[in-house]
Amino acid sequence: MAILQEYKCPCCGGAIEFNSSIQKMKCPYCDTEFEMEALKEFDDVLQNEATAQDNMEWETQAGSDWQEGENENLRIYVCNSCGGEIIGDSNTAATECPYCNNPVVMMGQFKGDLKPDFVIPFKLSKEDAKEGLKKHMKGKALLPKVFKSENHIDEIKGVYVPFWLFDADANARIRYKCTKVRCWSDSNYDYTKTSFYSAIRGGSVAFDRVPVDGSTKMADDLMESIEPFNFSDAVDFQTAYLAGYLADKYDVTAEESITRANERIKKSTEQTFASTVEGYTSVTTEHSTVNLHNGKAKYALYPVWLLNTTYKGQKYTFAMNGQTGKFVGDLPMDKNLFWKYWAVIAGCATAAVTLLITLFMNLGG
Repeated sequence: MAILQEYKCPCCGGAIEFNSSIQKMKCPYCDTEFEMEALKEFDDVLQNEATAQDNMEWETQAGSDWQEGENENLRIYVCNSCGGEIIGDSNTAATECPYCNNPVVMMGQFKGDLKPDFVIPFKLSKEDAKEGLKKHMKGKALLPKVFKSENHIDEIKGVYVPFWLFDADANARIRYKCTKVRCWSDSNYDYTKTSFYSAIRGGSVAFDRVPVDGSTKMADDLMESIEPFNFSDAVDFQTAYLAGYLADKYDVTAEESITRANERIKKSTEQTFASTVEGYTSVTTEHSTVNLHNGKAKYALYPVWLLNTTYKGQKYTFAMNGQTGKFVGDLPMDKNLFWKYWAVIAGCATAAVTLLITLFMNLGG
């Protein structure tokens, strides 16, 4: 298949062509000239961009089979209200759903599911989670007072959330359009000179254990907001770590999580390369090729403290990293307080304008 290739002027975007009289490439629109040697590497870049493809196949043999008798003490509970699945051992008091606070009923032992490879044990207690919520609400001037007093913080639940951990190698080649702007003046004119550059970056980046939430009951943005987890605290999975906590079984497979993993890895790769393009007034990505290789996945449980509470019919969900204490969650706003603040600000602004007008009128008199 023939590949059409066109050179664009980085200054104005017009098609540039070879000018035989000067033996250079020249833009017929802005008269910018380009040395032929400078376009050799650019030619290779365009060729690679036209043919590059990402054909990596992920290896998703994550987790391992349960050994005989190993999961006898584990139970699965299903909430009749929201459908959330919670895993615990035979001694876990799984009497409420951590997602909607409704009772759960035991369905029986689960069999045939993958056993997690790793687990990061909880480092922080329920008291730490309560304190985290208080700090999260502290200093919020527009937070309804009744929300603080009626907030059911005793209903915080510790949940082990399923995560797929992806390893991959990323090979990238990215081209940037850059500018440098210089301004100066003389007695007659103000001058602005804009110089245009094409910056090219290429190389490889290795990624280890990129997490992707394996539960549809957990919002991806909420789980990603409490990252990072410190994997140095991870240990080989044992059912004993689940005692006293709840655990959500994965309902999104490793194969189904690959798309999200690819997105996260490619975005991180582009951010890493972009951070190396320095010294310019502006930097714009013109073309990005990121190919992934050697993809593998593991299965782990990560500790999260969850709180669901309702205020004026609206549900609010908060989450805290059970290892680091990072706390996230949206808070309600008292609309009456909001408009009172605006009334005060508007009143102060009106008074200031009136004072200025009075001063000017007195000075004019």
